[in-house]
Amino acid sequence: MNITPTIYDDAGRSYTVVGGMERGGSTGLSAVLLNRSGHYPRRTLFQELEKIGFDFIISIEGPRERYDIEELSGCFPHIRFILLKDEISIGEQINLAALEISSPLFFVLWNDLRILHSGGAFRMAERLLLSAEELAISQQTSQYKRLCTAPLIQNSRFETLPTLIAPALYGNSVKTLSFTPVMEGKPSLYPFDWVGVYDRERFLRIGGFDTTLTRTYWQLMDFGFRAHLWGEEIISTQLIRISYDGDIPPEDSTAEQCYRRFYLKNIAPVFRGDSAYLPFRRFPGFFKRSQGRLFALWKEFISARQWVKANSFRFRNDARSITEVWDDFSELSEPIEE
Repeated sequence: MNITPTIYDDAGRSYTVVGGMERGGSTGLSAVLLNRSGHYPRRTLFQELEKIGFDFIISIEGPRERYDIEELSGCFPHIRFILLKDEISIGEQINLAALEISSPLFFVLWNDLRILHSGGAFRMAERLLLSAEELAISQQTSQYKRLCTAPLIQNSRFETLPTLIAPALYGNSVKTLSFTPVMEGKPSLYPFDWVGVYDRERFLRIGGFDTTLTRTYWQLMDFGFRAHLWGEEIISTQLIRISYDGDIPPEDSTAEQCYRRFYLKNIAPVFRGDSAYLPFRRFPGFFKRSQGRLFALWKEFISARQWVKANSFRFRNDARSITEVWDDFSELSEPIEE
């Protein structure tokens, strides 16, 4: 069994890398496989992914003991298994995978999803390439169109799910509405259930997912808002279609400490001219709405203010202005409030 020594990510998490030394293709697109609880035919799943032609497949394995890794590594030499020592959030799992991948694009999938239509890895990557004209006028260093492309997702009965996420601000609070995609190229606040084709360079440049947020819902919300606030795009496509084998996982949007950090990083900053800042006048309202002691909340506020200052020139707009992107969604279908 080909084992890479245990290494550590930026947060000090330890993990072991097994296999994945041979390239399965040369398309520029790899797959990241997240594993949900349940028994799924792993060999069949890997064979299906292998046929699509991904350069590499990274399978994130939880800390539970896996007795089939050695056998699977021998059968599928282009699959790289990341063996976690501890339970970590989904966002952190994707961050780890992005560091292990050398392909410019990676497709995040779950083990209970099946790709129904895509045209193969080469065709998926080709569709995301900028044309010569677009590349000439692009101010980005990447040769690909956007940060993330979200596929059309169906349930086990092949009914299209409302996977387009639109933000709506109500005073100082934020809610999300879900819409069913009915046409090509509509924006989404974040990729539903983490699933999408990510541009690795852009993903790393914006910092990936915030691992200090322990709730997965708020990791996605933070990633989506930060991406749009910093001028990136998350766009849906009808050309890649996937489906769930079983039930759709629920989201926990409980407002707690995670929301406070999300609010201070994304909703509270003010954009003026060519940069953003977090004004002190936001603190009284923040303190009034939060549960906690004054000193602890002040310390949290100052930490967020320093973060906004460090990234001030990366902002391209503020939270209220990005919600205007979704103003025309009401013309497409009826929303489902989260």
